[in-house]
Amino acid sequence: MTDGTAGTGIDTSVPHSARIWNYWLGGKDNYAVDREAGDQYKEIFPGIAVVARTSRGFLTRAVSYLAGEAGMRQFLDIGTGLPTADNTHEVAQRVAPDSKIVYVDNDPLVLAHARALLTSSPEGTCEYLDADIRNPAAILETAAGLLDFGKPVALMLMGIMGHFTDDEAYPIVRQLLAGLPSGSYFALYDGADTNEAFNQAQEGYNASGAVPYYLRSPERFERFFDGLDLVEPGVVPVPHWRPDPDAEPVEIYSYCGVARKP
Repeated sequence: MTDGTAGTGIDTSVPHSARIWNYWLGGKDNYAVDREAGDQYKEIFPGIAVVARTSRGFLTRAVSYLAGEAGMRQFLDIGTGLPTADNTHEVAQRVAPDSKIVYVDNDPLVLAHARALLTSSPEGTCEYLDADIRNPAAILETAAGLLDFGKPVALMLMGIMGHFTDDEAYPIVRQLLAGLPSGSYFALYDGADTNEAFNQAQEGYNASGAVPYYLRSPERFERFFDGLDLVEPGVVPVPHWRPDPDAEPVEIYSYCGVARKP
């Protein structure tokens, strides 16, 4: 990959979660330091690439449900990550071409790729907001100028809340949901602490100098949905959320859920 990162604020000397995830998904938007960290992780927990692909499958199914059965036409996707196959707007606009999507991230590499690749259908819109999830009020204020907060919004937090401790994560989610109207939906997935090899690999990753990522118990996942109406089958391992009929059984140590704000 050509290093055109001078003056962009992109640090290629430290592994980066979005680039490592891109590597596990088979993408090309990563550097040697990311591939090395990703390979070290796989040595301890070889199933991580399957986790990455399966988690992406949940996003596809969740957005399809939200744009279809739930009738959502507005999506606020925070912690976008690097664009790959079946991004939120692509899935939503396949179901409902007039869907409006606002992506939020604060990583310069993600920003550069989003501007180039995240293009909307003619009937809908696709916007990118350069903002930090640590400031939910600022995100909501700006997003309200891009989406109609008089109508329901689907909030997507895919694989991002693991970067925060419980003391940080739950208040962030509560503030974001408080700013959305009744009838909005919330979709989330993240890694769970239900497998020792996964836990060990994550501890090694956190010690590498990369931004830490914290695994949670299933019970702690359920706390994210307090006060919301969970969509069946509730908070479950990622492959168990409305799986495709022909999907092969796979054991994945990530949990997810989709819920409606009353």
